[in-house]
Amino acid sequence: MAQVKITVRRNGPFRVEAPEGTIELVDAEGNPYDLTGKTAFSLCRCGGSVNKPFCDGTHSKIGFQAAEAAVQKADETVPQEEPKPGA
Repeated sequence: MAQVKITVRRNGPFRVEAPEGTIELVDAEGNPYDLTGKTAFSLCRCGGSVNKPFCDGTHSKIGFQAAEAAVQKADETVPQEEPKPGA
C-alpha cells in the first residue's frame, strides 16, 4: 500500500493524505511549505483560492467544473495505419 494517497475530489481540490514527514511541498522557488502536524491537506485546483496552493473552498462558490474520470492509456499495440504512397 502506498504511503501517499491523492484523491481527486469531484469538482473540488486534490486531497493529499500521507504520514507526517513523508511528503514535501515546495513553491516555485523551492521553498518548502510548513506541513508540521499535517497528515492531510487539500490543494486548490480551481485557481480561486486566496490561500494557494491550499484549497479554501472557493471552488464551491464559483461553480468550478472539472473532469474527474481517469483516462485510460491508449493501447500501444494497436497497429498504426500505413501512410499512403505520395502522401
